[in-house]
Amino acid sequence: MRLLIFFSFLALLLFSACCYQYKTVEKTYLVQTKTAIPNYSDLYYWAAHPYKIDASDSVPAMLMNNYQPDSTVDVFFIHPTTYIDEAKTYGWNAPINNIKINAKTDFSTILFQASIFNEAGRIFAPRYRQAIFSAYFPKNLADSIAAMDAFNLAYVDIKKAFEYYLANHNNGRPIVIAAHSQGTTHGKRLLKDFFDTTNLRNKLVVAYLVGMPIENNYFTKLKACLKPEQTGCICSWRTYKSGYIPEQIQQEKFTAIVTNPITWEIDKPMAARELNKGGVLMNFNKVIPRVTNAVVAGNILWSSKPKFFGNIFYTTKNYHIGDMNLYYLNIRENVALRKMVYLKK
Repeated sequence: MRLLIFFSFLALLLFSACCYQYKTVEKTYLVQTKTAIPNYSDLYYWAAHPYKIDASDSVPAMLMNNYQPDSTVDVFFIHPTTYIDEAKTYGWNAPINNIKINAKTDFSTILFQASIFNEAGRIFAPRYRQAIFSAYFPKNLADSIAAMDAFNLAYVDIKKAFEYYLANHNNGRPIVIAAHSQGTTHGKRLLKDFFDTTNLRNKLVVAYLVGMPIENNYFTKLKACLKPEQTGCICSWRTYKSGYIPEQIQQEKFTAIVTNPITWEIDKPMAARELNKGGVLMNFNKVIPRVTNAVVAGNILWSSKPKFFGNIFYTTKNYHIGDMNLYYLNIRENVALRKMVYLKK
């Protein structure tokens, strides 16, 4: 049994690369005396920023020959939960200046997800006092109230970071919003507050709100993307193993936006793995073509079991952790297409 648990955990690490270079990097982080409240005029409070060298600047070795970064568009990336602690050591929200949590953030989601967009534009990814992972699963009324407060506090930081970005860095540039998991929880609020019914909507190239459901009628003006070249719209999906629909999703009473991240077309809900340009999983420098397929199935996206070294031990039916990584190159190419179309308008 212990051996099985070990190999299951190993496969999870291989698939998510959640601790990629983590132990090495943690030792190089400087212990800094910083306030408990983020100050976004200080680069320390940004996990990714065009004025500093960070993990989002990384490019898989296989893509370097054709790498041509552009700064005419900005990407505001909101990272997923990296504060996962059953003991709630720091309470319901992660401290903004915790070295271990920041290192984990930088060399998991910033490296493996935010880097998808580094050719399309300048990446801004704020650190924020993220809600703890268990806030999504409150056990009682008191937990529910505490969880809501935790998410609200996290959004206060995201909103403040975006306001600072708009006032000091945007200078009229078109914007891509990209987010995953808890990042999407906050990203949908950000779009509602800043884009949906304001003139800033005209500056939105596209929003990739991945890993959490986006109700079709959540926004007033913003709509789902229907074509791969469409701009000013929203792409969203949640990935599970083919044939599997979690019980909580079966009980959903709304219709969610579900984009096929291979075809990007509402009229083409199915795509074979041969059309998958490449995922980036365990080894950041290795792009794995045809890693899996993509099929829209109601409120979710179905994916065949990914093909990668060690996948024999990967038995989960929930592919949430790979929502973006499984379609790394397809997303990279799609944001380039939408940017090109937007700039030609």
